[in-house]
Amino acid sequence: MNDLLRLAASEPARAYVTALAALQTHDDAAARVTALRAAAVAAKELGRLGEGIELLTTALHTAVGLPYQEAQVRMTLVGLLAARGDLAGALDAAERAAPFLEGTDAERLTANRACALARAGRLDEALDAIPLLRSGRDPAALAGLLTNLGLARALRGELDAAETVLAEAVDVAARAGLRHQAAMARVNLAFVVSRRGDVPLALHLYGVAETDLTGERLAQARLDRAETLIAAGLPGEARPLLEKTLADVARRGYACDAADGLLLLAHAELADGEPERAVATAERARAAFAAQERPGWTLPAEHLLVRARWAGGDRSAVFLRSAAATAERLARGGWAEAAAEAWIISARLSMELGRPPRALPAGIECARGRGPAALRVAAWHATALDRWARGDRRGTAAAVWAGLRVVAEHAETMSALDLRAHVTGLGDELAAFGLRLARSARELLLAEERRRAVARRPVAVRPPRDPSRAAALVELRAASAAHAAATADGALPPDELAASAERLSRLERALQSMTRAKPPAARTPCWDPAEVPLALMRLPDALGDRALLELVRIDDELHAVTFTEGRCRRRRLGPYGTVERDVHLVRFALRRLVMADGPDEAAESGLAQAAQRIQSVVLEPLEHALGQRELVIAPTAMLHGLPWAVLPMLAERPFTVVPSAAAWLRARESSRARARRVVLVAGPRLEHAAAEVLALARLYPDATVMTGSAARVDDVRQALDGADLTHLAAHGYFRRGNALLSHLELSDGPLMGYDLQDLDRPPATIVLSGCDTGRSDAGDAVTGLAGVLLGAGTATVIASVAPVGDRAARDAMIDFHVRLHRGLPPASALAAVPRTPGTAGFQCFGAG
Repeated sequence: MNDLLRLAASEPARAYVTALAALQTHDDAAARVTALRAAAVAAKELGRLGEGIELLTTALHTAVGLPYQEAQVRMTLVGLLAARGDLAGALDAAERAAPFLEGTDAERLTANRACALARAGRLDEALDAIPLLRSGRDPAALAGLLTNLGLARALRGELDAAETVLAEAVDVAARAGLRHQAAMARVNLAFVVSRRGDVPLALHLYGVAETDLTGERLAQARLDRAETLIAAGLPGEARPLLEKTLADVARRGYACDAADGLLLLAHAELADGEPERAVATAERARAAFAAQERPGWTLPAEHLLVRARWAGGDRSAVFLRSAAATAERLARGGWAEAAAEAWIISARLSMELGRPPRALPAGIECARGRGPAALRVAAWHATALDRWARGDRRGTAAAVWAGLRVVAEHAETMSALDLRAHVTGLGDELAAFGLRLARSARELLLAEERRRAVARRPVAVRPPRDPSRAAALVELRAASAAHAAATADGALPPDELAASAERLSRLERALQSMTRAKPPAARTPCWDPAEVPLALMRLPDALGDRALLELVRIDDELHAVTFTEGRCRRRRLGPYGTVERDVHLVRFALRRLVMADGPDEAAESGLAQAAQRIQSVVLEPLEHALGQRELVIAPTAMLHGLPWAVLPMLAERPFTVVPSAAAWLRARESSRARARRVVLVAGPRLEHAAAEVLALARLYPDATVMTGSAARVDDVRQALDGADLTHLAAHGYFRRGNALLSHLELSDGPLMGYDLQDLDRPPATIVLSGCDTGRSDAGDAVTGLAGVLLGAGTATVIASVAPVGDRAARDAMIDFHVRLHRGLPPASALAAVPRTPGTAGFQCFGAG
């Protein structure tokens, strides 16, 4: 019967059936108690916690008069009560069982009690059990305790200790054949790896471990995976995973996991821009921890409440006292990262209220050089604020850039461009503080360029070639083409069309996960924050007669830095929100005009008025500084999506749009003067695409021309590699949330950002003649099709940030190439092309 208990931990489904069968064949009370315990443990592992506790209640009645067996039942009950959130009941059961147990059973009780203490947040007491269990004979007890303690230490930021403990747990469980326990230890090891910043490896480990898990262990693994997604800047993906897992654990009675999940959900809601919802969820988590008598976990809930109240706009003196007190409690409790973040909020609020901030809690400065990236960034941010409060301006600036270097190094551990783009958000608040420090125009330009070097860094690294990833792209392409055809034909019934859409979505998620789980490998040159000052020294000579206009968002204010004839100026332009609203109006009006069958006076009037308002804020105050020069425009935030040519002052002026001044310099240095190898491509279902490409073929008689069925993704991608000039006329689609799924439609499916980032030598100049081909995602990281190409080494991209009209695009692109063929630079050639609403979105990106 003891073998049955061991089986419950390794093969719970088999153990459950066997244990229930044993109850039918044994009349001996001791044997029935063992079978009931095995069935209870198996039920818990299978996700039926309530049934497990009921089985143990029956076992207690059966064990009346058998004190040793009764103690064994209470020993087993410790783990199940802890899972239900009844920590007091679990510890009481342990106390009542302890006087009767000996040998291996005593070791298991020690492990169960220590796990309950760890879940209660009493980590120091739990640690005392490890030496005893290491010298004992029960590997299951030791592996279980090591796993729980490893997770607890990881949550406190003690990553080296956590990794050591969890590696031992994996080894102990694997050698003992405890597959489920080994998998759970690997899940927690994945969590530690993610806290170190290696998100790809963590996601891979989660995927491997979850195949061996069921019930509560699977739920805990999913909670850990959700936390990794939140830390990677993907709260929108974490929330549905958390909501599904919370519903599952609530249904199964895992109250302890439900409280943990609520805290994570509050983190996700806050990161997803819903502070009020996060406050309510964090209050539920804190109440759950209090009801479960888990005081060690109320502190993280209080920390989140501080963050959510700050994000929600609370600036009261009462909140200041609460934030400062919470920071001190967190520091005393060993929550270094949370303590730093709470102190930062209290310091910023103190400054807003005209009060000196409290002294930095002990331990925060020590965290600058160790622990996860988020902790080190928070520690440097706190140090910067502390130095600023003490009047140490030079030391403040040094702390800001030290923290941003941590962000840049953290981004280097990831190959997936969406992850790398999101991860740079770790430094947003610190970078904003650095911008606020800048006094002169040159200081502001340097600060903003350093910030952009961190944000822009993601698009400079490509993942290694991977056959499995290539196969996933092929499968996704085929499914996408089939779904597009079915949608266009209207031949499939609604249920089959929905199934096709779900399959497509599933394949997209699989490709995304596969890309994220790969380590970075092949690199192209990228913009290093440390090299920014040297790069800017080359700016005056490179600009020549041009003018640089770099827009900077400082909190909710829009500022401009201009650089002309070696002179740098700065100017406050006004509220950012006003300009952002008008950018939305411009894009909406353009879309209406392109889609309209006839004249639309309301849309035309709305477009003209919104464009004029943007011009009056952004360009007219700078007219004296900019003159009539060709412009290099480095927008910020939503202004990356503005069709700049709609502004009257830019209607016929050459300009190019760039991620940053340093990025423009790099693009200029990589540009090639002559178009020796030209590739012209026309996609399907676009009325004028073939005519557009055939007209261009007369300009470039030696060009490689691919139209109709010849325009297949693999062939086009091969032709693009190493081309000097490429023109693709095809339907374009932008995907918000994962811009690498943005694509151009070719004969056998989509040519995606994933395909373009695999090019060894992307075209020097590329024209993307299709809707929304110049749109981007993730702010200044610019991760759309144009951003991928610029980051990979393309010097100049001509693309549209708005929908385009088919016939208008054909005429405009032919006109553009005629001027380009005559020797005009791309920016000048495009500026000379007459614009209509159907071509207003086309603009030059990169070198120009």
